[in-house]
Amino acid sequence: MLLPVSLALLWALALASSAKPLVVRDKSPITVPFSRRLNFTGKSTLAQRDRVRAQTFMGCCRGGMSCGFETAAASVFDVSAMNGAVDYTVTVGIGYPATEYTLIVDTGSSNTWVGADQAYVQTNTSRNTGEEVEVDYGSGYFEGEEYTDTVTLGSGFAITNQSIGVASVTEGFSGVDGILGIGPQDLTCGTLSNADECIPTVTDNAYSQGLISAHEVGISFEPTTSLSITNGELTFGGTDSSKYTGTITYTPITTTEPASSYVGIDQSITYGSSTTILPSSAGIADTGTTLILLSSSAYKAYERATGATYDENTGLLRLTTAEYDKLESLYFNIGETTYEFTANAQIWPRSLNTAIGGTSEYVYLIVNDLGSDAETGLDFINGMTFLERFYFVYDAGNSQVGFATTPYTNATTN
Repeated sequence: MLLPVSLALLWALALASSAKPLVVRDKSPITVPFSRRLNFTGKSTLAQRDRVRAQTFMGCCRGGMSCGFETAAASVFDVSAMNGAVDYTVTVGIGYPATEYTLIVDTGSSNTWVGADQAYVQTNTSRNTGEEVEVDYGSGYFEGEEYTDTVTLGSGFAITNQSIGVASVTEGFSGVDGILGIGPQDLTCGTLSNADECIPTVTDNAYSQGLISAHEVGISFEPTTSLSITNGELTFGGTDSSKYTGTITYTPITTTEPASSYVGIDQSITYGSSTTILPSSAGIADTGTTLILLSSSAYKAYERATGATYDENTGLLRLTTAEYDKLESLYFNIGETTYEFTANAQIWPRSLNTAIGGTSEYVYLIVNDLGSDAETGLDFINGMTFLERFYFVYDAGNSQVGFATTPYTNATTN
């Protein structure tokens, strides 16, 4: 015969059950959709915003230290000018029950934080660590308090005790709630008031908690001519073979600083069959940068080779349609593989010219000036306009980066 259970005990059991999130532990790769949104609310051009971000990579972040505590507030930039960009975002659940936040997907940083637009909602899984946190992104920054909480990516993919920055002050962000940082863990070092502490990323914790079997993220984004569209996919713990063609070719993370502190690779670039644009150099692949940025000497070589003209309104190089017809492919030599970047891949989608301050009269190029001379240790950034044409894998567990062609590598979308 069952003994009666007190109402108080039943209530306590119910509360305990409601505070415990469901965690799926089958270790299958988890896919999460992500979106592109044009958000030009300020005075800046694409090139200006990307260049400010690049200068941060090359400046205070050398040696694996993020631009963090006691540096962010000292940043000097025109917020009204920087508050405009192309954002690539994912919807993330935080807390239990979860509140959904729109976060920028960023392989160039590693802190995850909220509070830029929507305020952080505390639940039973929220815990204030007592630490302060700051991160400077060049084109913006946040400061606030560090919490740990449950982060849900996709269906049932619940990471427990994940560090979350809860912003009290933000600059340079509009229409998004914060950032999902999926770069190297070392970039979090120095971002807390306890300067000696580093923070595991969501990928790190998903792997260590047994949610995924591989310590990697696969990234796919198909080129599009829409202002705002969900056209991308993050795959935590594996890759999605339906998103690429052939095989993924891997290359080690570069050993050259400061590119080695990020998702850094070595590459060279030629224009057409024989014109060297960029000799073998170190740089990074970065989802938080829109354009392809080259060292000033390489950018000038590209400008000469294409015959393009600088456009004041957009900050981009431009061609007439007749000049575009003569544009040749770029060839990116990464590791043992050469990737063709077609003429169509080198241009901004023509149907979106007015969205960046351009006109229908011209064709605008997405290769731009990094703003520094060669041999700085970070001589290029392959931003999302490059990554849209190739499948991209950041394999943190094996310190390597993978690329593969896709059905859109040679598309004439633009």
